[in-house]
Amino acid sequence: MSDVDLRKIGVNVLKNVTSGESVELQSLWQDRSVVLFFLRRFGCQVCRWTATEVSKLKEDLSENGVALVGIGPEEAGLQEFQEGGYFKGDLYIDELKQCYRDLGFRRYNALSLVPAALGKKVREVVTKANAEGIQGNFSGDLLQSGGMLIVTKGGEKVLLHFVQDSPGDHVPLETIVQTLGIQAKVQPGKRPECNDDVCTR
Repeated sequence: MSDVDLRKIGVNVLKNVTSGESVELQSLWQDRSVVLFFLRRFGCQVCRWTATEVSKLKEDLSENGVALVGIGPEEAGLQEFQEGGYFKGDLYIDELKQCYRDLGFRRYNALSLVPAALGKKVREVVTKANAEGIQGNFSGDLLQSGGMLIVTKGGEKVLLHFVQDSPGDHVPLETIVQTLGIQAKVQPGKRPECNDDVCTR
């Protein structure tokens, strides 16, 4: 069971990237359930692949009255992210990173980031991203982690609170679908067979 205090984090303010309007986080689950995808940063290759992957569910989520929302910790890399069409949901910025702190999305330090960035999980996702032509860059806060929060309509319940341990961690599509109790027509991207030779190319 999640120990997320929705009343506390619900008043955190986000900026809608399309309109520039400031909204409270709780407005995103006020009228419907929502999948909140917290990106590490918009230039992150792994985040771009994960955004593309979770976007495969957009139609199924919409048909079931569930919103898909992406939240970034800063604007660095946003324009390129939008132009790349990596994410199909609405996008917001948590300029103060208050949601990130409140949800336990920790900051890596230089000593912990390097081994995590070279780990098997990251190499597997980078291999998938490269296979799909998804590139990244190093703009923005390289040390921020992310995750996912799934909340029911009206903020009645947290269905999922996922915090990245490694930059390559992500919630599989089947977990999102099962958590929401819906059916989906899409299949997740195939996980590559990964060994040192394949993943380090």
